[in-house]
Amino acid sequence: MPTTQVAINKKAENSYFESKQSKWSSRIINLFFCLLSILFIIPLLLVISISFTDEKTLLQSGYQLIPEKFSLAAYSLIFDTPGVLLNAYGITILVTVIGTVIGLFLTSLTAYTISRKDYRYRRIMTFFVFFTTLFSGGLVPFYIMVTQYLHLKDTIGALIVPYLLSPFYILVMKGFMDKIPLEVIESAKTDGASEWRIFFIMVIPLSLPAMVTIGLFISFQYWNDWWLGLLFIDNQNLIPLQLMLYRVMSTIEYLSNNLSSVNVNIDMTQFPSLSTRMAMAVLAAGPMMLVFPFFQKFFISGLTVGSVKG
Repeated sequence: MPTTQVAINKKAENSYFESKQSKWSSRIINLFFCLLSILFIIPLLLVISISFTDEKTLLQSGYQLIPEKFSLAAYSLIFDTPGVLLNAYGITILVTVIGTVIGLFLTSLTAYTISRKDYRYRRIMTFFVFFTTLFSGGLVPFYIMVTQYLHLKDTIGALIVPYLLSPFYILVMKGFMDKIPLEVIESAKTDGASEWRIFFIMVIPLSLPAMVTIGLFISFQYWNDWWLGLLFIDNQNLIPLQLMLYRVMSTIEYLSNNLSSVNVNIDMTQFPSLSTRMAMAVLAAGPMMLVFPFFQKFFISGLTVGSVKG
C-alpha cells in the first residue's frame, strides 16, 4: 500500500476516534447540566407544592413534592385584602420600571464615557468609580442625605434614587464597551455624527447584550428590595410588595411564637403559617421568573466582532 494511502487511512481513523470522543464528552456534559438543572428546579417545585398544601398535613407529614391534601387557604389569607396586595404590586412595578430605565441609561452613559480611549480623564474617573466599591458612607449619613438633603422621605423617589447607579454595574458595562473599536466611533464623527447620536445610534445597539444583562440585574434589585421601604416609607399607600410580604411574614412569626401571650383564639394547626410563607415567595418571585426567559437569549457577548472591515 502506498505511503500516502496509509497516511490518509490513519488520519481518517484518528478523526473517527476524535469525533467519537467528542460525542461522548458532549453527552457527559449535557447529562451533568441536566442533573444540575433538576437540582435547581426541585426546590422551586417544593415551594410551590407547600404553598398549595393543607397546614395540618404539613405538620403531620412534612414537605412533599406532590401535595397530600390540596388547599388554597394560604392564598385565600393573602388575597383576603386584594386592594393592599394590588397596590403593593403597582408600587413595585412602577419603581422597577422607572428605576430600571433611568438606572440603565445612567449606567451605560457613565460606562461609555470612561470606556472611550480618547477621553483625557478616563483613568481618574475609572479609579473613582472603583474606589467607591471599597468604602461606603455608612447607614446614618445615607439616611440623613436621603431625608434631610434630598427630602425624599415618604416619596416614590426614596425607592428609586438610591439604586440608580451601582459602581459594579458601571465597571461590568465598561468592560463590554471597551470592546467597541475606536475606529467605529471615529468614522461616525468623520461623517458628522454628534456624541449623542453616536451613543444612541451606534453604541447602544452594539452593547445590547450587556445592557439587557445589566438591566435584568437592576430590575431584580428593585423588585426584591424591601430595605429602602423599611427605612424611608411610612405612608401605607407607598409600601412596595416585598415590604408588605415581609410584614405579613413577621406578623405570622409573631403569632406563632407568642400565641399564649396574645388574647387571640387561633388554632395554629389550622392557621396556614408555613404554606402562607411559601405562597408569599411564589407571589413575590413569580413575575420575575416569567420575565427572565424572554431575555435569556441576550446573555451573550461579542456582537462587535467583525464590525470593522478591511
